[in-house]
Amino acid sequence: MDWESFYDTHPSPSNYESIITAVENFVCSHENEKMVLITSGGTTVPIEQNTVRFVDNFSLGTRGSASAEYFLDAGYVVIFLYRSNSLEPFVRHFNNSLLDKLEIVDDKSIQVKQSEFDTLYPILKKYKDAKNANRILTVPFTTLIEYMWLLRGSCMLMDTKYSLLYLAAAVSDFYIPPSEMAEHKVQSNDGPPMIALRLVPKVLYAVTHIWAPNAYIISFKLETDYGILEQKSKGALIKYKHQLVIGNLLHTRKRNVKLIGQDGVIEDILLTDEDIKNGIEIEDLIVSNVKAKHDQFFKSQK
Repeated sequence: MDWESFYDTHPSPSNYESIITAVENFVCSHENEKMVLITSGGTTVPIEQNTVRFVDNFSLGTRGSASAEYFLDAGYVVIFLYRSNSLEPFVRHFNNSLLDKLEIVDDKSIQVKQSEFDTLYPILKKYKDAKNANRILTVPFTTLIEYMWLLRGSCMLMDTKYSLLYLAAAVSDFYIPPSEMAEHKVQSNDGPPMIALRLVPKVLYAVTHIWAPNAYIISFKLETDYGILEQKSKGALIKYKHQLVIGNLLHTRKRNVKLIGQDGVIEDILLTDEDIKNGIEIEDLIVSNVKAKHDQFFKSQK
């Protein structure tokens, strides 16, 4: 199935219009400002219409949520299109430990432990500044179909040289059309289910040529085999004609990535043991590099 047929045969989510209206209002309020759309987290593929079970992609949303913070630091306005319950900017620092940083005072109030103030304050300050200045919009999705619709709608609103599309979500390559799903929970006493997965259409061509051809577009390539990483990254650039692929391997992605551009130049970003010891995140280095590339692209456009 091609991408046009996908949208023709899969209705938009029930809340699509209200979400896209919010995105449109946000984009319009930041006209002629550098803006980044970050996609983050994995997509679910339900196997029942009344969903109990689903196929999921491996992704906590680490890359996207961390990058959002560094893009804000770099002066960008951020639209964060993320999987519900995956990591979010700022909140990611306290995902499993926030309650340990608080204490009850005289059974009447709650406050941050003094020992945790220096950790919590700068993160909370950045979060409040971004929200109060309306510089970040978070847009959740859960299923693959929700993601596909929200991606298309958002990209079509960001077709300018000011826009950067940072497509870091782990999107499923396979799915089950709703028309082929069981209506109710698949019962185990019926024996092993026979499930036929369909290929998800590649929409990157539509992103680069139809929805947002004037934006600076970055895709991500995650592999487990080093031998094919560069080849597949270069192949994507040739096929889709976007500006940059960020390639990484599953087991080293937190300390080493490759930036592969249309000119064939490959840049390695590598965190040293000293960097890690000092709390430097690789997303900080990625965003700094990407910002410089977007700046050059911006100046080259009429």
